[in-house]
Amino acid sequence: MNNTYCRSLTEYLRRQTREVYIGEIPLGGNNPIRVQSMTTFDTMDTLGSVEQTIRMVEAGCEYVRITAPSVKEAENLKNIKAELRRRGYQVPLIADIHFTPNAAELAARIVEKVRINPGNYADKKRFEIIEYTDATYQAELDRIRERFIPLVKICKEYGTAMRIGTNHGSLSDRILSRYGDTPLGMVESALEFLRICEDLNYYDIVLSMKASNTQVMVQAYRLLAQKLEEEGLQPYPFHLGVTEAGEGEDGRIKSAVGIGTLLEDGIGDTVRVSLTEAPEFEAPVARLLIDRYADRAGHQPIKPVCQVPLNPFAYSRRETQEVGNIGGQNVPRVVADLSRLTNIQYADLKCVGHLYSMLLDKFNMNDLGADYIYTGQNPISFMLPNGLKEIVDYPVWLSALNRLDRYPCMRAKEYVNNPEQHPEVNFVLVTINDLTEPFLYKLRADSSVVLMIETTNAHAMAELRKCFFRLMNNGLQTPVIIKRSFPKQLAEQTQLYASTDVGGLLIDGLGDGVLLSTELLVDKPKPEWLHEIDQLNRLSFGILQAARTRMSKTEYISCPSCGRTLFDLQETTAMIRKRTDHLKGVKIGIMGCIVNGPGEMADADYGYVGVGKGKIALYRGQSVIKKSVPEDAAVDELIELIKEDNRWVEPATIPVELTS
Repeated sequence: MNNTYCRSLTEYLRRQTREVYIGEIPLGGNNPIRVQSMTTFDTMDTLGSVEQTIRMVEAGCEYVRITAPSVKEAENLKNIKAELRRRGYQVPLIADIHFTPNAAELAARIVEKVRINPGNYADKKRFEIIEYTDATYQAELDRIRERFIPLVKICKEYGTAMRIGTNHGSLSDRILSRYGDTPLGMVESALEFLRICEDLNYYDIVLSMKASNTQVMVQAYRLLAQKLEEEGLQPYPFHLGVTEAGEGEDGRIKSAVGIGTLLEDGIGDTVRVSLTEAPEFEAPVARLLIDRYADRAGHQPIKPVCQVPLNPFAYSRRETQEVGNIGGQNVPRVVADLSRLTNIQYADLKCVGHLYSMLLDKFNMNDLGADYIYTGQNPISFMLPNGLKEIVDYPVWLSALNRLDRYPCMRAKEYVNNPEQHPEVNFVLVTINDLTEPFLYKLRADSSVVLMIETTNAHAMAELRKCFFRLMNNGLQTPVIIKRSFPKQLAEQTQLYASTDVGGLLIDGLGDGVLLSTELLVDKPKPEWLHEIDQLNRLSFGILQAARTRMSKTEYISCPSCGRTLFDLQETTAMIRKRTDHLKGVKIGIMGCIVNGPGEMADADYGYVGVGKGKIALYRGQSVIKKSVPEDAAVDELIELIKEDNRWVEPATIPVELTS
């Protein structure tokens, strides 16, 4: 299989790209990975846009994007730029264009870069399937060429860079009719415009393949890199981003799963983290993601991959045998690390989603209830609630009075040298060096083993991926828990790094569970450990959801707001979340305007879209169901729509004692 999307699957090497100057700050080539974001003020509010841009620059933004939905906003970019320069800020500005070529042509004379969306620059989306012959399709390309050439010529004349930014949710009817709703369709949408640029000898181009679905996003960027090389096109730099990532913890996890997976393979020249928060909060998250790779090139060597046993451009879960409730067709499992806790009590299990009521003498499991707990050398002294199983270190298991009630965790040597095993499930903790021929030979004949793979290599995802490849290339279907342990570092770093390392594997269908641990709280009191375990447990479920491998809660596909937004996105998202966050597995898109409407929320079950001041359109999938609903009634109407589909459930009532 051709896997030329990156230079190496085992050695950290940046993708080699053209250098593109955006103002005085170059992108790509040997330059650092750049940080950018987008303003949320109305572009006609000059001072508001200027003040926010300054806050963004102070937060770490190297480029700032501003929407220009019409000619009047494009014209006002001149005033915004002049005021920034007057105040001493030379940050390059990028005009964001949808639907309006005339605005793009004006903006290209003012700012350092324009972003166009090939899905709507010369096409109008009607969600129609159109039958094309080669001749009629070529006629459409000729029409696009005629509409696009003026912008290219202006950019050449003024030295303006361009981003050709495909969005998964806004592919044109023409592309969807020809290629389907696929990563290939996303890539071809950009290449159609790119070929026109190259015909005109214009190369100051940056490319992006954004999607709210992290699997689609990663596959599209990989495919784009491969297609550029296959067709002999220039190696243009890539702008990375996950559209509509959301807010808070979920938005950061989802961004890291998509962006981090690509950064691990050396792909990406500039990053924008799209959060439903003030834009100055986005840059620090992007910086944390990027800085991880500052010294990655010196990592411990990993032997090259000789045979890639999976398709990196399409999701397919690795086939594994079922061991207990792990592997096979089971969702990936969450293992919580409680091994540092001693004298564990009933109430302590609240941190892993199992809530005990002394009054009722029973447990209640929430949607983030861990499947297993690893207690190491400190076994539980009481009966666990149904649905929760315990893993202990092998010597503890050997000395237990009742070995059937818990499962052993062995090191590779213990597994090879000791015949005593649990009759059903045995966990074996390994590194890549343990996957020797004798070990694999024994493993092949044992249907009771679940591997836990771990690494201390700084290039962790690549080494763990190599472990999976070794198993697959040897025909082994043993299920695998991905174990990642992090040193003392910022909690935000652990959140982003775990999302990258584990999420990047899950996106390729690798992994039957996750176990996260940290050294952050060594020597800290028990309450702090319980809080940290709770955070890691939430993180584990969040990663599984962001990678689209286990849906355990409501998903909100919410845009990060911009000058086009027609309502307060942060307040509205919080209000919708408050009313609906118990709807497990339901996906709700919250879009500030029609540009980020039915297209951008392509994966959502329901949509809440601004269509005018105080007016909301409600969608079921990509079909508008209710138009111009008054904003103060829109959330109630959304809930009624969910009820009509029999997908509404009333929030569970949990005793106060369990929630305290």
